[in-house]
Amino acid sequence: MKIIYADNAATTRVMPEVFGSMKPFFEEHFGNPSSLYSIGRFSKNVLEKSRKSIADCINAKPNEIFFTSGGTESDNWALKSCVRLNPGDHIITSKIEHHAVLKSAKYLETQGIRVTYLDVDKFGLVNPESLEKEINQGTKLVSIMTANNEIGTIEPISELSKICRKKNVKFHTDAVQAVGHIEIDVEKMGIDMLSASAHKFGGPKGIGFLYIKNGIASSPLIHGGAQESNRRAGTENIPYIVGMAKALEISCSKMDSNRSHLLNLQKKLVDNILSIEETILTGHPTIRTPGSASFCFKGIEGESLLLHLDALGICGSSGSACTSGSLDPSHVLLAIGLPHEVAHGSLRLTLGPDNTMEDVDYIISVLPSVVKKLRLMSPIWEKMSK
Repeated sequence: MKIIYADNAATTRVMPEVFGSMKPFFEEHFGNPSSLYSIGRFSKNVLEKSRKSIADCINAKPNEIFFTSGGTESDNWALKSCVRLNPGDHIITSKIEHHAVLKSAKYLETQGIRVTYLDVDKFGLVNPESLEKEINQGTKLVSIMTANNEIGTIEPISELSKICRKKNVKFHTDAVQAVGHIEIDVEKMGIDMLSASAHKFGGPKGIGFLYIKNGIASSPLIHGGAQESNRRAGTENIPYIVGMAKALEISCSKMDSNRSHLLNLQKKLVDNILSIEETILTGHPTIRTPGSASFCFKGIEGESLLLHLDALGICGSSGSACTSGSLDPSHVLLAIGLPHEVAHGSLRLTLGPDNTMEDVDYIISVLPSVVKKLRLMSPIWEKMSK
């Protein structure tokens, strides 16, 4: 049975060119970049070339890129560092952020920091006017994600950051779902700090970066050696850094063609799935990441839907992969106003460049019958249908 992978927001396949670029750095080029001898200097040179390549993709300077273990570490570092070093006792974020931001914010509340969690509209968009009203003299930081990992909605980052600049407040964005998929220009967008993770754009798991604009004060989250300009201790993971740089280079060079391909797939997928009765598209209908499609099917449980689709060779999710073990409905779906019983029936399908129209045709050919089968067994649907 053919497996159709439609969960690229959870993770992506490492591109063959990326894997090929990494292999030499596990074997012949294994030197520690902090060492002074030749194989160490070679690794150091590769490290800095990778840093520049990544910086170029988001219009940053090389010395503004700091390597981390992934998006979660980058988010934690951005929030906790900013709070330690800047005056004030208040930060602002949104109710639909990734848990790496939300749980960091909850931790900061235990340290005496006041946190405002902004509401979003039914599409998951933050209202810039709402942000401006909440900023006060004690506000240290605003952290709003670029694109939501569950519903795909792209936030008005440039508008939000402009408000922060006017109010002299630092602005961070979790761009884990955006980097490599939509154009990111940290200068034009007015971003002070940005988090990214390689495995979301065809790179390896366990590596990411935090962009910190020159002039933004930051303190280490991890203490130890003097790596990463004394800001992030630990020997740099050269094979994975090389892989991340290669993956981002490829993703950015193919962004336009990938976008066109994914929008075609996305349109057919959405149009056909919405023909199933009592089905809701979640997130903004057009201002969303290419290839992302998320739905709620009234009267069924998302977990049962996923298991039935898996049996048919389709890999999807019911929300964030980081909370797949939770029985609670998605905090994102609740924040956009869906009731618990509807939010439980969620399905997220996120397509990637490797997906084909044949994949979409197969999904839309089997999904209606699966939904119908589950509804026939559902007491909730029976009650709704009366």
